[in-house]
Amino acid sequence: MSSAPFKLDANASSESLNSAYEQLHAQHQKFIADGLSLDLTRGKPSTKQLDLSNALLASTPEDFLDSTIDLRNYGVLDGLPKAKQLFGTLLGVDEETAEQRVFVGGNSSLSLMHYTLWFAHHLGLHAKQQAWRKEGDESGEHIKMLCPCPGYDRHFSVCEQLGVEMIPVPLTGAGPDMDIVEALIKADPNIKGIWCVPRFSNPTGEVYSAATVARLAELPKHASKNFYVLWDNAYSLHAFTDQAPSLASIEHAAEAAGTLDQIIQFGSTSKMTFAGAGIGYMASSEQTIAAFRKHFAMASIGSDKLNQQRHINFLSDLASTKDHMALHAEIMAPKFEAVAKALHDHFDDSDLGVWSNPQGGYFVSFDTRPGLAKKVVALAAEAGVKLTPAGATFPNGNDPEDKNIRLAPSFPEIGEVNKAMQVFVNCVKLASVEQAMQQ
Repeated sequence: MSSAPFKLDANASSESLNSAYEQLHAQHQKFIADGLSLDLTRGKPSTKQLDLSNALLASTPEDFLDSTIDLRNYGVLDGLPKAKQLFGTLLGVDEETAEQRVFVGGNSSLSLMHYTLWFAHHLGLHAKQQAWRKEGDESGEHIKMLCPCPGYDRHFSVCEQLGVEMIPVPLTGAGPDMDIVEALIKADPNIKGIWCVPRFSNPTGEVYSAATVARLAELPKHASKNFYVLWDNAYSLHAFTDQAPSLASIEHAAEAAGTLDQIIQFGSTSKMTFAGAGIGYMASSEQTIAAFRKHFAMASIGSDKLNQQRHINFLSDLASTKDHMALHAEIMAPKFEAVAKALHDHFDDSDLGVWSNPQGGYFVSFDTRPGLAKKVVALAAEAGVKLTPAGATFPNGNDPEDKNIRLAPSFPEIGEVNKAMQVFVNCVKLASVEQAMQQ
């Protein structure tokens, strides 16, 4: 298959379109005959990445006892002190304040996010706060959440489960469009929060600018009561090179704005160590963490302290964690380079697609011509390449222009990524030609 950039002339004759279609369709049938089974649906670490953390399994029973805490027993609801210091550091929280301002849970930051919204919606997160649901009942309107799009489908699923209405907000390449965000929350008191994936966003890979971070930290001043910035910093250390853009501290910005109570940071080691046996953690003000801890005590007697200690032993501190993540980058970067090369070779200087070129994280965002994302995903599935369902990056699975596709090249081996991209670019071309033939 030729790797020359593919051009589709708006004035192309029916003969040239038919010829292009025949060639692309024939190639599609060859891919089907190959019997491929490749999966680019989710941002899973590869086996080689997981192998980097096998030393976690080398701990001995002696590692899990100290003079004050038997890690095998119940208790320590909000995490080991050393775990709070370590993971608080990853979120920019000073070690001196981490004991009261960091909560360390089980293996999933998504669980902590779900609990946070559930508590806020049904109980009121803080003791004197009214539950979101009760506020909605009194106003006769739905509680709402701002959702930068394209975004993370799991955030949207949590809102959907709770009956929270989602309002899409466009991304600019430097974070959400803050003019729109500020106007929306000033106009609607039923908006109670905003989801943020601030570094290497899922799926666009963009990094929020310092100006955007500062304006997000100011949002609670403009919003109605019980508003929260939900800061899912899942890819804080997941850069491919040292030259990747850094992220300004929401911690410092919130302290300056006096809004720390309403800024809740989340993170996890799921894409640092073992995806299914990592550590989820969160940070906010002392008051907010205390409120969360009180609610959470009704659901748990404590998370896995043995695993927390394993991670303390293995990751040690911020510098060691960055060294560990540099090993991940050596595995990840070539796969993202392969995706970028395929898209550049086939679509550069064409109008068949627009894509991100992230310097970290786990995803590439690709926009087809409007109306083609579902078709491309279906064609890829026919040829044995599974992609994230079209529309998943928008609330309720509804991409209004049906154009965004999330590519997740982390799990397959590099040869499989190359093969999957051959299929993908052919599917984009085929769908685009079919659309042109129907116009």
